[in-house]
Amino acid sequence: MADSGARHLEELRAAIAACRICRDSPARGDEHRLPHDPRPVAVISDSARILIAGQAPGLRVHESGLPFNDASGDRLRQWLAVDRPTFYDPKKFAIVPMGFCFPGYDRHGSDLPPRRECAPLWRQRVMDAMPQIELVLAIGHYAQRWHLGPDCPASMTETVQNWQRYVMRNSGPAVLPLPHPSWRNTGWLRRNPWFETDLLPFLRARVALLIA
Repeated sequence: MADSGARHLEELRAAIAACRICRDSPARGDEHRLPHDPRPVAVISDSARILIAGQAPGLRVHESGLPFNDASGDRLRQWLAVDRPTFYDPKKFAIVPMGFCFPGYDRHGSDLPPRRECAPLWRQRVMDAMPQIELVLAIGHYAQRWHLGPDCPASMTETVQNWQRYVMRNSGPAVLPLPHPSWRNTGWLRRNPWFETDLLPFLRARVALLIA
């Protein structure tokens, strides 16, 4: 049974790595084709108890193939109180964004949203392959809407403010909503000091317990 599960996980990893749907069959038509070669980035694990569910890789992650290999990752690791070797240990953390590939930039130079093709094709399959996950860190509203479903408010701030309600749910893995650790959210963090005083201590304690 264990060998069968490991084989299934390897097959899933290989299928994700080979995925080119956003280039070859774009959901919104050929004019919305991914303009560069896809490079899916995801860390799927059969032993990690924590899933980091982000949005989509940025350019630096696209170039390196290493998730959260940027300033946002540095801030996220500070939130979690873990070092880089621990963060990148697949026995401790699975890292699966809502979109596996860098979506490109909008006309203002900001990252585009996760591609529409990715989550409908892959998300449930990935979750089904990791039944051991006990805590989902839902980073940003795209991940929060998928993992919280109709219970997710329209506002990211309201969602994160209600973190205790979601993390204590009795069905499925606990979901802890987080803002994106981007520098663009520095102002949000200043305006919401409860994030550092209330949510982060809980997050760090839960992470320490689950990776011990």
